[in-house]
Amino acid sequence: MSRYDRQDFLGPDSDARLRAVTIGIVGLGGGGSHVVQQLAHLGIGGFVCVDPDIVEDSNLNRLVGATAADAENATPKADVAERMVRGLVAAPRFLALACRWQDATEALAECDIIVGGVDSYRERSELEAFCRRMMIPCIDMGMDVHDLGDQFAIGGQVILSSPGGPCLWCLGVLTDARLEQEAQKYGAAGGKPQVVWPNGVLASLAVGLVMQLLLPWMREPVASVYLEYDGNRHQVATSNRLKAVAGQTCRHHGACETGDPLFDVRRPAPARQSETEREETRVAPTSGSWWRRLLSQLGVRI
Repeated sequence: MSRYDRQDFLGPDSDARLRAVTIGIVGLGGGGSHVVQQLAHLGIGGFVCVDPDIVEDSNLNRLVGATAADAENATPKADVAERMVRGLVAAPRFLALACRWQDATEALAECDIIVGGVDSYRERSELEAFCRRMMIPCIDMGMDVHDLGDQFAIGGQVILSSPGGPCLWCLGVLTDARLEQEAQKYGAAGGKPQVVWPNGVLASLAVGLVMQLLLPWMREPVASVYLEYDGNRHQVATSNRLKAVAGQTCRHHGACETGDPLFDVRRPAPARQSETEREETRVAPTSGSWWRRLLSQLGVRI
């Protein structure tokens, strides 16, 4: 039995498809590190992992793959992610970027899907706007802890923001008031309250959405998803906010905001793949790529 035999229900040639894609993970903390680990176990071939931070002792309660030695040596979180992937995937296409994601847009623009685990509402707004411009599905993860007086409440959400579908503004996740307050200040269990098991739940939901987008084990790819997590009751449910905007056109990201604003026709074309490289990444043809089916489902003409 080979490594991936027990996941062959995901579809014909699923191993080759997963090997061929590149996933961007922005933010490699509690949620992002879980995502990297799970994608590596599944056999994703390409990673662009971006985080400017180093491992600190306070990260070790939730940062998958990090060790006490990493905290002592101030290892970049991007390097921890790379070590974890290379321990699971043979010859991955891995790009570790210990910088702000805004300084890594050229690499992120080449990704098939981007998973965001950033801390602030402003960064979430900017990352989603970038993904919309580049026509890349964006999966946003967020977790919070609230003081209810007699107990703490753990909550979170995972949202799939697809080109043409409702965005974080449409869904009420992003508001002017929240941008003013900034997400770093919310929660009452200390600065940026985080614990490992809610991070793992939210990351698993995000990875499940990646698999639904990429592989034919679902008849049609999901277009828009808003999952709410109640950590006290251990329940996940579709948000009523998604139902409230069903059928509406997103008015926050227009067609005029699509495409690379810095595109220059004089820019040299990327190097062509050799026949060997093309053979290694070749995937059996399907009835239309997943993103074409997704846009068709959303009513976007291409």
